[in-house]
Amino acid sequence: MQEILFGTFIISSLVLWFWAITDITRSRFHRSNERTSWLLVVLFFPVIGSILYFQLKARFVSRKKRVFKPQFNKHIVSN
Repeated sequence: MQEILFGTFIISSLVLWFWAITDITRSRFHRSNERTSWLLVVLFFPVIGSILYFQLKARFVSRKKRVFKPQFNKHIVSN
């Protein structure tokens, strides 16, 4: 019975860890160094870091949608 509980804990910890890393890489943070800081926290302290990230995420992540403003072909298009 202990092996099943331990295995369940390990698998759920790994899922939470990968989910946190994926979410950190896809989120838009207010400051660029916050992404690096959270990645380091989650990598060095997988379980506690992941739980802390999901609890404190709202303070650091922007909820605004991205606006597509291409500037790369401005000289080609003539008005």
